[in-house]
Amino acid sequence: MSKILVVEDEKEINKLVSDFLRENGHEVISLSDGLKACETVENEGVELVLLDLMLPYRNGDMVLSDIRKKSTVPVIVVSAKETTQNKIDLLRLGADDYITKPFDMEEMLARIESNIRRSSFGSKAEEKLEFNGLVLSEENLTASLEGQELSLTAKEFKILELLLKHPDKVFSKANLFESVWGEEYLAEDNALNVHISNLRAKLKNISPDKDFIDTVWGIGFRLHKEG
Repeated sequence: MSKILVVEDEKEINKLVSDFLRENGHEVISLSDGLKACETVENEGVELVLLDLMLPYRNGDMVLSDIRKKSTVPVIVVSAKETTQNKIDLLRLGADDYITKPFDMEEMLARIESNIRRSSFGSKAEEKLEFNGLVLSEENLTASLEGQELSLTAKEFKILELLLKHPDKVFSKANLFESVWGEEYLAEDNALNVHISNLRAKLKNISPDKDFIDTVWGIGFRLHKEG
Protein backbone atom coordinates (compact mmCIF):
# COMPACT_ATOMS: atom_id res chain seq x y z
CA MET A 1 0.00 0.00 0.00
CA SER A 2 1.32 3.43 -0.98
CA LYS A 3 0.37 6.84 0.37
CA ILE A 4 -0.86 9.15 -2.39
CA LEU A 5 -1.68 12.84 -2.18
CA VAL A 6 -4.52 13.93 -4.48
CA VAL A 7 -4.70 17.69 -5.06
CA GLU A 8 -7.89 18.46 -6.99
CA ASP A 9 -10.34 21.33 -6.48
CA GLU A 10 -13.32 19.72 -8.24
CA LYS A 11 -15.03 17.82 -5.43
CA GLU A 12 -16.60 15.11 -7.59
CA ILE A 13 -13.34 14.30 -9.38
CA ASN A 14 -11.40 14.40 -6.11
CA LYS A 15 -13.80 11.95 -4.48
CA LEU A 16 -13.98 9.69 -7.53
CA VAL A 17 -10.19 9.44 -7.84
CA SER A 18 -9.61 9.08 -4.09
CA ASP A 19 -12.23 6.34 -3.73
CA PHE A 20 -10.85 4.47 -6.74
CA LEU A 21 -7.31 4.55 -5.35
CA ARG A 22 -8.49 3.35 -1.94
CA GLU A 23 -10.42 0.50 -3.58
CA ASN A 24 -7.14 -0.52 -5.21
CA GLY A 25 -5.28 -0.70 -1.93
CA HIS A 26 -3.72 2.74 -1.59
CA GLU A 27 -3.90 5.21 1.27
CA VAL A 28 -5.09 8.62 0.10
CA ILE A 29 -4.80 12.16 1.43
CA SER A 30 -6.97 14.60 -0.52
CA LEU A 31 -6.69 18.38 -0.73
CA SER A 32 -8.91 20.81 -2.62
CA ASP A 33 -6.19 23.45 -3.12
CA GLY A 34 -2.42 23.68 -3.21
CA LEU A 35 -1.79 25.76 -0.11
CA LYS A 36 -0.81 22.82 2.10
CA ALA A 37 0.44 20.44 -0.57
CA CYS A 38 4.15 20.98 0.05
CA GLU A 39 3.69 20.78 3.82
CA THR A 40 1.74 17.53 3.43
CA VAL A 41 4.46 16.01 1.26
CA GLU A 42 7.08 16.88 3.87
CA ASN A 43 5.17 15.72 6.94
CA GLU A 44 3.01 12.79 5.85
CA GLY A 45 5.43 10.45 4.06
CA VAL A 46 3.63 10.85 0.74
CA GLU A 47 4.95 8.52 -1.99
CA LEU A 48 3.30 10.19 -4.99
CA VAL A 49 1.37 13.39 -5.74
CA LEU A 50 -1.48 13.54 -8.24
CA LEU A 51 -1.62 17.27 -8.92
CA ASP A 52 -4.29 19.19 -10.82
CA LEU A 53 -3.03 22.32 -12.56
CA MET A 54 -6.07 24.57 -12.25
CA LEU A 55 -6.20 25.17 -8.51
CA PRO A 56 -7.51 28.09 -6.44
CA TYR A 57 -5.17 30.32 -4.42
CA ARG A 58 -1.97 28.73 -5.74
CA ASN A 59 -1.91 27.12 -9.17
CA GLY A 60 -0.48 23.71 -9.91
CA ASP A 61 2.76 24.76 -11.57
CA MET A 62 3.63 26.91 -8.54
CA VAL A 63 2.81 24.00 -6.23
CA LEU A 64 5.01 21.73 -8.35
CA SER A 65 7.86 24.22 -8.10
CA ASP A 66 7.41 24.40 -4.31
CA ILE A 67 7.50 20.61 -4.00
CA ARG A 68 10.60 20.29 -6.16
CA LYS A 69 12.52 22.70 -3.93
CA LYS A 70 12.19 20.25 -1.04
CA SER A 71 11.37 16.78 -2.36
CA THR A 72 11.94 14.29 -5.17
CA VAL A 73 8.57 12.58 -4.62
CA PRO A 74 7.00 11.56 -7.97
CA VAL A 75 4.44 14.10 -9.21
CA ILE A 76 1.87 13.32 -11.90
CA VAL A 77 0.23 16.45 -13.27
CA VAL A 78 -3.43 16.32 -14.30
CA SER A 79 -4.68 18.98 -16.72
CA ALA A 80 -7.22 19.72 -19.42
CA LYS A 81 -4.41 21.40 -21.37
CA GLU A 82 -2.93 18.98 -23.86
CA THR A 83 -0.54 21.03 -25.95
CA THR A 84 2.89 19.51 -26.41
CA GLN A 85 4.60 22.69 -25.22
CA ASN A 86 2.59 22.71 -21.99
CA LYS A 87 3.64 19.13 -21.27
CA ILE A 88 7.28 19.94 -22.03
CA ASP A 89 7.20 22.97 -19.72
CA LEU A 90 5.77 20.93 -16.85
CA LEU A 91 8.25 18.09 -17.31
CA ARG A 92 11.08 20.61 -17.25
CA LEU A 93 9.59 22.11 -14.11
CA GLY A 94 9.86 18.73 -12.42
CA ALA A 95 6.74 16.70 -13.23
CA ASP A 96 7.37 12.97 -13.60
CA ASP A 97 4.31 12.28 -15.74
CA TYR A 98 1.30 14.01 -17.30
CA ILE A 99 -2.34 12.93 -17.64
CA THR A 100 -4.85 14.84 -19.75
CA LYS A 101 -8.48 15.23 -18.65
CA PRO A 102 -10.71 13.37 -19.18
CA PHE A 103 -8.62 10.31 -18.33
CA ASP A 104 -9.22 6.60 -17.96
CA MET A 105 -9.06 5.50 -14.31
CA GLU A 106 -7.19 2.28 -15.07
CA GLU A 107 -4.57 4.18 -17.06
CA MET A 108 -4.21 6.64 -14.18
CA LEU A 109 -3.71 3.76 -11.74
CA ALA A 110 -1.12 2.13 -14.01
CA ARG A 111 0.82 5.39 -14.31
CA ILE A 112 0.70 5.97 -10.55
CA GLU A 113 1.94 2.49 -9.69
CA SER A 114 4.63 2.60 -12.39
CA ASN A 115 6.00 5.89 -11.05
CA ILE A 116 5.97 4.61 -7.47
CA ARG A 117 7.87 1.47 -8.51
CA ARG A 118 10.53 3.50 -10.32
CA SER A 119 10.88 5.86 -7.39
CA SER A 120 11.15 3.00 -4.92
CA PHE A 121 13.82 1.29 -7.00
CA GLY A 122 15.83 4.46 -7.45
CA SER A 123 15.73 5.44 -3.81
CA LYS A 124 16.92 2.21 -2.30
CA ALA A 125 19.78 2.81 0.04
CA GLU A 126 23.18 1.80 -1.18
CA GLU A 127 24.16 -1.65 0.02
CA LYS A 128 27.10 -1.48 2.41
CA LEU A 129 28.81 -4.23 4.36
CA GLU A 130 30.27 -3.20 7.69
CA PHE A 131 32.40 -4.88 10.33
CA ASN A 132 34.48 -3.34 13.11
CA GLY A 133 35.14 -0.06 11.28
CA LEU A 134 35.56 -1.77 7.91
CA VAL A 135 33.06 -0.61 5.25
CA LEU A 136 32.58 -2.12 1.79
CA SER A 137 30.39 -0.46 -0.83
CA GLU A 138 29.11 -3.11 -3.22
CA GLU A 139 27.77 -0.47 -5.58
CA ASN A 140 31.03 1.46 -5.96
CA LEU A 141 33.40 -1.45 -5.24
CA THR A 142 35.24 0.66 -2.68
CA ALA A 143 36.45 -0.13 0.83
CA SER A 144 37.46 1.94 3.81
CA LEU A 145 38.72 1.26 7.32
CA GLU A 146 38.31 3.76 10.14
CA GLY A 147 37.36 6.30 7.47
CA GLN A 148 40.54 5.73 5.44
CA GLU A 149 40.28 4.40 1.91
CA LEU A 150 41.67 0.92 1.32
CA SER A 151 43.39 0.24 -1.97
CA LEU A 152 42.31 -3.30 -2.82
CA THR A 153 42.63 -5.51 -5.85
CA ALA A 154 39.41 -6.93 -7.28
CA LYS A 155 40.10 -10.33 -5.73
CA GLU A 156 40.96 -8.84 -2.33
CA PHE A 157 37.66 -6.96 -2.42
CA LYS A 158 35.79 -10.15 -3.33
CA ILE A 159 37.41 -12.08 -0.47
CA LEU A 160 36.36 -9.44 2.06
CA GLU A 161 32.89 -9.23 0.51
CA LEU A 162 32.34 -12.97 0.95
CA LEU A 163 33.61 -12.96 4.53
CA LEU A 164 31.44 -9.98 5.52
CA LYS A 165 28.35 -11.41 3.84
CA HIS A 166 28.76 -14.68 5.74
CA PRO A 167 30.21 -13.70 9.12
CA ASP A 168 29.52 -17.07 10.75
CA LYS A 169 30.75 -19.26 7.92
CA VAL A 170 34.12 -21.00 7.84
CA PHE A 171 35.27 -21.05 4.22
CA SER A 172 37.45 -23.91 3.11
CA LYS A 173 40.36 -22.82 0.96
CA ALA A 174 38.78 -24.57 -2.01
CA ASN A 175 35.42 -22.87 -1.46
CA LEU A 176 36.93 -19.41 -1.09
CA PHE A 177 39.28 -19.82 -4.05
CA GLU A 178 36.61 -21.16 -6.39
CA SER A 179 34.15 -18.41 -5.35
CA VAL A 180 36.69 -15.64 -6.02
CA TRP A 181 38.76 -16.98 -8.91
CA GLY A 182 36.02 -19.01 -10.59
CA GLU A 183 38.47 -21.84 -11.15
CA GLU A 184 39.07 -25.24 -9.64
CA TYR A 185 41.25 -25.08 -6.53
CA LEU A 186 44.57 -26.91 -6.61
CA ALA A 187 46.15 -27.62 -3.24
CA GLU A 188 49.58 -26.49 -4.40
CA ASP A 189 48.26 -23.11 -5.58
CA ASN A 190 49.45 -20.46 -3.12
CA ALA A 191 47.50 -17.53 -4.64
CA LEU A 192 44.80 -17.51 -1.95
CA ASN A 193 47.33 -17.48 0.91
CA VAL A 194 49.20 -14.60 -0.74
CA HIS A 195 46.00 -12.55 -1.13
CA ILE A 196 44.95 -13.22 2.46
CA SER A 197 48.42 -12.18 3.66
CA ASN A 198 48.30 -8.98 1.61
CA LEU A 199 44.80 -8.20 2.88
CA ARG A 200 45.84 -8.63 6.49
CA ALA A 201 48.85 -6.36 5.95
CA LYS A 202 46.71 -3.61 4.42
CA LEU A 203 44.19 -3.81 7.26
CA LYS A 204 46.88 -3.89 9.96
CA ASN A 205 48.57 -0.89 8.40
CA ILE A 206 45.52 1.22 9.26
CA SER A 207 44.26 -0.59 12.34
CA PRO A 208 47.13 -2.54 13.94
CA ASP A 209 45.18 -3.55 17.05
CA LYS A 210 42.28 -5.21 15.24
CA ASP A 211 41.90 -8.61 13.63
CA PHE A 212 39.64 -9.17 10.63
CA ILE A 213 40.45 -12.57 9.14
CA ASP A 214 40.92 -15.69 11.24
CA THR A 215 42.72 -18.81 10.07
CA VAL A 216 40.85 -21.98 10.97
CA TRP A 217 43.66 -24.53 10.96
CA GLY A 218 43.11 -27.49 8.70
CA ILE A 219 40.04 -25.90 7.09
CA GLY A 220 40.44 -22.34 5.80
CA PHE A 221 39.38 -18.84 6.82
CA ARG A 222 36.54 -16.93 8.41
CA LEU A 223 35.68 -13.41 9.53
CA HIS A 224 37.29 -12.69 12.89
CA LYS A 225 35.23 -13.79 15.86
CA GLU A 226 35.91 -12.42 19.32
CA GLY A 227 36.51 -15.00 22.03
